[in-house]
Amino acid sequence: MTLEQFTRNGGQIARRYDYGDGTVLAVDFGTSAVDTSVDLADGTIIVVADDEQYEFELPDGADDAHTFMKNGVLTVELEGDL
Repeated sequence: MTLEQFTRNGGQIARRYDYGDGTVLAVDFGTSAVDTSVDLADGTIIVVADDEQYEFELPDGADDAHTFMKNGVLTVELEGDL
């Protein structure tokens, strides 16, 4: 699933910020997502929020990514031109 599909189907808020040296994606899972974790494996971002699991493919051209969750917001920092 792409982030665009997830936000369109689930009603979550997502933002994309493009900078000269990379891109930042932010997805708001809401403050009700108390027990959350995020992992990155083989180009797939895996988010577990409460009892739900979501998997997102990294965008084409993303070579390196850093992910973290804070206050129910998933942040994905991508390096390079996308």
